[in-house]
Amino acid sequence: MAVLLWIAVLLGVTATSQAVGGDWRNDFSLPGTDSQAATDLLEEHGSAQAGDSVEIVFKDERGMRAAGTEQDVERVLEQVRGLPSVVDVRSPYADGGAAVSEKGDIAYATVTLDDKAELVPKADVKEIIDTAQDAQTDALQVELGGDAVRGAEEGGGGAAEGAGMLAALVILVLLFGSLVAAAVPLVTALFAVGTAVGLITLAGHVFTVADFTPPIMMLVGLGVGVDYALLIFYRYRHELVRGADRDSAARIALDAAGRTVFFAGCTVIIALLGLVALGLGALQGVALAVALTVLVTMAASLVLLPALLAVLGRRIQRHVLKHAEKAAAKGKVEGRRWRALATAVQRRPLPALVAALVALLALSAPALGMRLGFADAGNDQTSTTSRKAYDLLAEGFGPGFNGPLFVVAQGGGATGAAEAGEQAQAQIARTDGVAATSPPLPSEDGEVATVIVFPESAPQDAATADLVHDLRDDVLPPLAAQTDAEYLVGGATAGAQDFSDTVADRMPLFVALVVGLSTLLLMLVFRSLWIPLKAAVLNLLSIGAALGVITLVFQEGWFGVEQGPIEAFIPVMIFAIVFGLSMDYEVFLVSRMHEEWERTKNAAHSVREGLAVTGQVITAAALIMIVVFAAFILSPDRMLQQFGLGLAVAILLDALVIRCLVVPAVMQLLGRHAWWLPGPLARRLPKVALERPEGPQRAEGTGGVAGDEAREPSGQRGAGVP
Repeated sequence: MAVLLWIAVLLGVTATSQAVGGDWRNDFSLPGTDSQAATDLLEEHGSAQAGDSVEIVFKDERGMRAAGTEQDVERVLEQVRGLPSVVDVRSPYADGGAAVSEKGDIAYATVTLDDKAELVPKADVKEIIDTAQDAQTDALQVELGGDAVRGAEEGGGGAAEGAGMLAALVILVLLFGSLVAAAVPLVTALFAVGTAVGLITLAGHVFTVADFTPPIMMLVGLGVGVDYALLIFYRYRHELVRGADRDSAARIALDAAGRTVFFAGCTVIIALLGLVALGLGALQGVALAVALTVLVTMAASLVLLPALLAVLGRRIQRHVLKHAEKAAAKGKVEGRRWRALATAVQRRPLPALVAALVALLALSAPALGMRLGFADAGNDQTSTTSRKAYDLLAEGFGPGFNGPLFVVAQGGGATGAAEAGEQAQAQIARTDGVAATSPPLPSEDGEVATVIVFPESAPQDAATADLVHDLRDDVLPPLAAQTDAEYLVGGATAGAQDFSDTVADRMPLFVALVVGLSTLLLMLVFRSLWIPLKAAVLNLLSIGAALGVITLVFQEGWFGVEQGPIEAFIPVMIFAIVFGLSMDYEVFLVSRMHEEWERTKNAAHSVREGLAVTGQVITAAALIMIVVFAAFILSPDRMLQQFGLGLAVAILLDALVIRCLVVPAVMQLLGRHAWWLPGPLARRLPKVALERPEGPQRAEGTGGVAGDEAREPSGQRGAGVP
């Protein structure tokens, strides 16, 4: 019944979402920033600069004034003037040919749109592209640039999702040796992701959800969905091997691993909802969408997966027991290698801990020099028209031409807007780092004037960011005091800088909120002070190392990648998702250690057995998430490439270095103190249990714990939590 109900929900949500269609809307507004205030002022007074623009770039080696070339250009511009979403078209031959390069072979026309780039329909932009490029001949090259053009050219995730799912299926088959057993976690994840995507598509008609949200949802949903289902399914399989019947195995799996999944899922959701505290419109919709995806995948693991086990349980049990008999006949002991690894780490915990921490800190170091921003056309593939237009403009007019700044002047007192704009132009033209300025461009009502400033440096260069701050902090304030006028620095380049600065300023609050809540939850679950602190520090290290790798690859250009800044929202998104996902493995591993600790009160044995029982499934689950995330490196979108690489590296380090080396080493060094909680806290905190005591049971593959207990110092045996 549960399976049929879930199928009905999936079909209903999918059909409804396809019928109404998507209404994805980007919201990059940042109330309280100079760039947003400049945009609002331009819109209020009807300035042409309020909307975004498209540049139509022409190149003719014979010269832009060659016979027939000027007529061809003017003819196509007249056609563009009549297209939807076009407010104005400024010819390159206007104003005495100011938009023609000194060499005379490159020129551009400015097409002013009626709204911001993300709000202009892509169909209208594509019509502009097609109309302009119809004028292209063997002699005349026509390319188009601007954010609207880049948005219209963007492709989807390609084959990333399919490649990730295929790799996940292969790993699951190798793990379980059965296609049916391997398909159960995969089917659970697919049902969850399909349902979540349909729900978010519908929610997009009510809330603002960015158009890049669906691939991120699928990226996280597939990884988390398979991960959660696998943790429960592996415990189910483990109980079958120990002799439990199918119903009992399912109950125990849900009672133990199911609680772990529920807690881990709640941690991920809390981390994602922490993004709302940043107050960034573009991120809030994404955070809510991904949080809903995690919630649905968690529900599928706790509801749909048990139903699938009930349907396929007999066949799965037969195969699991047959596989276990073959392994026993060959003398294989499950977890033997992981037990040996834990033993080796326990013999020399300090060297293992130091070596792992040095490696993580070395990888994290490049993140200290991370520069946040947004990719522009200079990072696009060289085959796109936006990249070609970018290169032509840089060639003809200088690198800063692709990222102009808008200085908006509003008159005050006896100073009118035009006079304020003229004084601003004269002052800015003498500023270091400025290549050229335009005359003041008045709004329709004449209340504001806009001076377009062209930096000497490219939009993504640090020098351009410095120029934005210099204008705001040093150049314009004295002028404003002198003229009693108001000056604001806006435009896309300044807006990107404002977004980056806002993320950097609010990041400490976000980190403190997520880390604090997660630490409190772990303290409630494990009744320990040191385990939550250890988990928080180690999670921060894995995230730092992932950001360091992203910096080396995308900012420094390792492996031939186009150099550029790290997308401004990538660090906070990776932090939220990885911090939550890292708790999956932390809780799954430490909860098994806690089970053994509660049963034996033997710290060394609990560490060893916890890793032995969970090592294989943690590694398999991590490997699945790694291949799913890494598959998005194949995406043509730079943002998804950074996102996929960051998540893949973080999970790799978390599962192999931290869970297999650092956690056993730290737990060994802490000994019985790992489970210590100060008395006052112990009395005030409510008790929350992830596992339910099952009575005395033997330690799998060990023949008991007597040997361990005999070797355990007498002062450590029997030491419980206050």
